[in-house]
Amino acid sequence: MRTKFAPLLAVGAVTPLTASPAFAATGPFFSLHNTDFVVLLAFILFIAVLLYFKVPGMIGKMLDKRAEDIRSELDEARALREEAQTLLASYERKQKEVQAQADRIVATARHEAAAAAEQAKADMEKSVTRRLAAADDQIVSAQEKAVREVRDRAIAIAVAAAKEVIAKQMTAAEGNALIDSAIADVEAKLH
Repeated sequence: MRTKFAPLLAVGAVTPLTASPAFAATGPFFSLHNTDFVVLLAFILFIAVLLYFKVPGMIGKMLDKRAEDIRSELDEARALREEAQTLLASYERKQKEVQAQADRIVATARHEAAAAAEQAKADMEKSVTRRLAAADDQIVSAQEKAVREVRDRAIAIAVAAAKEVIAKQMTAAEGNALIDSAIADVEAKLH
């Protein structure tokens, strides 16, 4: 970097020397009463002091250091940018994985819900079938009970009617003979 600034300083030092002093002041140029000459001497002295204390080299070093600092900051910024892009890609990949997993969970839940609905429907059909069968059994049982009750009632009425008819038509002697015949039948069957 110092070599870039050296020509610039040389041009700055030569430029006042090439200027025509005739345009700036009157009288002899090499006199301490001529302000242009005094300014030229001060400028040359200033440049000499700068060169003696190696200020251009220090400025060059400072500029080189600043350039190096900027370069390192740029490299660090590039590294941070690459790291951020890597993290972004990682998060996007994780987001896609999570979305895919969520989609799978939703699909599984829908499938399970459909299967549960089908199972509930099948269970409901079985339950309805069982209840219909139980109701049919109860109806048949109730019909059989009603038929038995009607039969028993008919038998009771028939026995009562027969008893009445027999009681009206039979005399005491016929009743005694009937009892004796029944006792004889029982004795014959028991012995």
